[in-house]
Amino acid sequence: MAERELIGEQRYEEAIEKYEASIKTEPLVEVYSKRAKERICHCFSKSQRTEEAISVCTEAHRRDPQNPLILQDRAEAFIINEEYEKAVEDFQLAKEMDEENEELKEGLERAQKLLKQSKKRDYYKILGVKRNANKQEVIKAYRKLAQQWHPDNFQSEDEKREAEKKFIDIAAAKEVLTDPEMRQKVDAGEDPLDPENQQGSGHHQHWPFEFNPFGSGNFQFKFHYN
Repeated sequence: MAERELIGEQRYEEAIEKYEASIKTEPLVEVYSKRAKERICHCFSKSQRTEEAISVCTEAHRRDPQNPLILQDRAEAFIINEEYEKAVEDFQLAKEMDEENEELKEGLERAQKLLKQSKKRDYYKILGVKRNANKQEVIKAYRKLAQQWHPDNFQSEDEKREAEKKFIDIAAAKEVLTDPEMRQKVDAGEDPLDPENQQGSGHHQHWPFEFNPFGSGNFQFKFHYN
């Protein structure tokens, strides 16, 4: 099966093996070697093997500096690694090479939003999970942290206040990352719980405890580990 067909079927590991074998077979054919490196870069990026992707894409970019696809794939790997500034730089450079490419435009906007969001509240970091974590991993992380930071575990008022803040963020992160619609917004660089983003959306959030984190006043924690 040809490498292109393997990529089309998302069989990235097999495609990588074929491209690497072809480089060994024809190491002196520069045009083909550059193309193979670019495709290996793409496969590593798509399979979310970020360290390999960044390394191979960097080498591919050195050998073929005017190829925007290489920068696009490296930018996607940077996003998974939460290196948003580098992702923005790569998307910007790629877009300068191909200004009519809508994927590059969308990627740049997404990376810029994620960079802006990273300076605010990061739901993935709050729970300590990767951006590609599945729902079960999110819930597992939530349960562990919710038990650790429940305010009833603390004695002094200062400790309780600090625990309340962390507990609210933990529950909010779980609520967002287990809701496909809200998680999609987060991955697009938006905060679905920011009141400014909710205006006119008709989306009302239901919390796993009797408290709205954007409100104020006394409250009682009542939540479920689900």
